Amino acid sequence: MPVHILGISALYHDSAAALVRDGEIVAAAQEERFTRRKHDPSFPCQAVRYCLQEGQLRADELDYAVFYDKPLLKFDRLLQTYCSFAPRGIRSFLTAMPVWLKHKLWVRRQIEEELDGCGEILFCDHHASHAASAFFPSPYEKAAILTVDGVGEWSTSAWGTGDGNNINLAGEIRFPHSLGLLYSAFTYYCGFRVNSGEYKLMGLAPYGEPRYVDLILEHIIDLKEDGSFRLNLDLFNYCTGLTMTNGRFHKLLGGLPRVPESDITQQTCDVARSIQEVTEEVMLRMARHVHERTGQRFLCLAGGVALNCVANGRILREGPFDDIWIQPAAGDAGGAVGAAFAVWHQFLGKERRCDGQRDRMHGAQLGPAFKPDQIARMLEEQRIPATRYEPEELVERVAGLIAEGRVVGWFDGRMEFGPRALGNRSILGDPRNRDMQTTLNLKIKFRESFRPFAPAVLLERVADYFELDRPSPYMLLVAPVSPSHRREPPVPEPDLDSLARRKQVRSSVPAITHVDYSARIQTVDAADNPRFHRLIAAFDRLTGCPLIINTSFNVRGEPIVGSPIDAYRCFMRTELDYLVLGDYLLSKADQPADRRAELPPVECILD
Repeated sequence: MPVHILGISALYHDSAAALVRDGEIVAAAQEERFTRRKHDPSFPCQAVRYCLQEGQLRADELDYAVFYDKPLLKFDRLLQTYCSFAPRGIRSFLTAMPVWLKHKLWVRRQIEEELDGCGEILFCDHHASHAASAFFPSPYEKAAILTVDGVGEWSTSAWGTGDGNNINLAGEIRFPHSLGLLYSAFTYYCGFRVNSGEYKLMGLAPYGEPRYVDLILEHIIDLKEDGSFRLNLDLFNYCTGLTMTNGRFHKLLGGLPRVPESDITQQTCDVARSIQEVTEEVMLRMARHVHERTGQRFLCLAGGVALNCVANGRILREGPFDDIWIQPAAGDAGGAVGAAFAVWHQFLGKERRCDGQRDRMHGAQLGPAFKPDQIARMLEEQRIPATRYEPEELVERVAGLIAEGRVVGWFDGRMEFGPRALGNRSILGDPRNRDMQTTLNLKIKFRESFRPFAPAVLLERVADYFELDRPSPYMLLVAPVSPSHRREPPVPEPDLDSLARRKQVRSSVPAITHVDYSARIQTVDAADNPRFHRLIAAFDRLTGCPLIINTSFNVRGEPIVGSPIDAYRCFMRTELDYLVLGDYLLSKADQPADRRAELPPVECILD
């Protein structure tokens, strides 16, 4: 009989569930995609329901349910921290305790209620879950492992070795010293929301100069050669307060935190650049130390900081490893996958299969798909005009629309697991169009104008456009645009303020080229996503350009669309020109003028 294991992460941010059957991932999804609440931390009831549905299981047919961390150890850390700093932190203590006493301490009971009759309930250490998510789905038989995030129970980073079906974690950094919390503190200081705005800080960094690097290294973080460090806790509030930083931190950096939604100053850009460079240096030193201690050729990464694709790119280019593999759901959502794999391989001691080439994440296409008859029924019930095409005809038609400068919502196949849209829930555009970045940011995504877009490029052509010679299937590596495709900006950069530099044409594909000539690359393999690969290949035949813009199908403040009706609502409330739903193509021009008023409003929460 097959063994079914359900992994669960919940109660902090990005709740998720994942189903593993006999060591293979059957399904995985984040709760936010069903509830439409971004970074939803609640118990993932709907994600669990989906996983059981996809596996054609009842709850009482589950052999194991495993939670991705140990709540009692986390509660112990919370109490010890408050006791250490008392009487400071009383407001924070009074805010946190009711949530813990009502919900977070009773995870076992929640699982029993939601999964009536399921098998044994287990709990996995937080960084062990991250480590398992990094190594067990990777293509490597042996590898070094590095996990870095805000905080788990006590660990804020951990390193070790994976070998076959075993993981041995040999070292850690413990709370309150945390690279993830340091980066989040600067995210807060620069006016972005903690646990959701860190990628904005990373995108803002190239507009600045590293003027604060020395100050940060002298006064904020005591960084050692091996990547270990201690933070100057006198500058932070996260142990005791309701904010990340305090007055001493603000005085050191020369001013109060930026007010969210206010103008971005040169100082904000410089602070972003400085903490990004420090973060990259910490990660590089950690990676070198792990290589020195383990002697492994390959490195597997997970934890929220592993979503910093600029740092990942530097580890690949400048680090000592032959190659690296990053869990596509590197944050807490991926802990559900890791915990389930940890039960299969370590708790049960089951053999691990890997071929050294392909990972076991199935291109991160692990979420719900919608059958043609389901889409047809939705279109009919909602009276939505649409045209059905044969698959090859649709690909050619959409490639032509993108080449004409149209922006297309693309909803096809299984939803991606993790924070990135990888060609199944995507908004697509022409990277050659110099105005496309502004159009997408301001008229479609409704987000900050400085944020760059990523290219989805045919795997076999990636080296033609970028200084990258290997796959990057999950959009987790940043690499420079090849010199042959770069262009000198028409206006000298010193004559422009930082954010004005984004309008400069600096490559043959300006819409995906950041101000530092970099790009966050997704390579598309015909074996992993054949239809998306055919679309880009068709665009290449039309234009001679083997890449397109790929950004997530959502507006600011919303999760990526999860269903056809989510996609249609987003389509109608933005300036998207066309929408693909499976084999159907919808034109904005064909939609009834009163349809916007008929649809429930899409709430846009600033983040």
